[in-house]
Amino acid sequence: MRIELKIRMIKCLIWTVATYAAECWTMTSTDRKRIEAFEMWTWRRMLKISWRDKVTNQEVLERMGGQRELLQTIARRKHRWLGHVLRGEGMLVTLLEGRMEGKTTRGRRRLNMLSDLDDGDNYGCTKRKAQDRAGWRRMEGRTRSAMSRTCPTAED
Repeated sequence: MRIELKIRMIKCLIWTVATYAAECWTMTSTDRKRIEAFEMWTWRRMLKISWRDKVTNQEVLERMGGQRELLQTIARRKHRWLGHVLRGEGMLVTLLEGRMEGKTTRGRRRLNMLSDLDDGDNYGCTKRKAQDRAGWRRMEGRTRSAMSRTCPTAED
């Protein structure tokens, strides 16, 4: 079988199962490392490279003729889902905003689902940007830092 066909099969059959509901994951640095390790493991299995062989990840990617893209795929899916949810009104928006009545809890704030997407951007700015569907889709390919620079401020 050709390598191109094997790559398409892995992306179609394996990655869809591995990234099921990835839009809702709270990503930590440990999760990112595990996802990258899983991606490299699948490419090594595809190329039949044993764990005992001294082959670097870069060499594996060169043999495959590609680059790491599983984390980028998850981020793109998460970005699309976030825009869809923020344009609507309902329970999901309330859950994302984390509004609860009563006292706040003690201690450090928990990671929320949006912490890896907003990159220091405030929630209100992200919500305003999501209202413009075409602009939101154009921002999909940009990096997180470029997304945060495009937020209009009070001076604008």
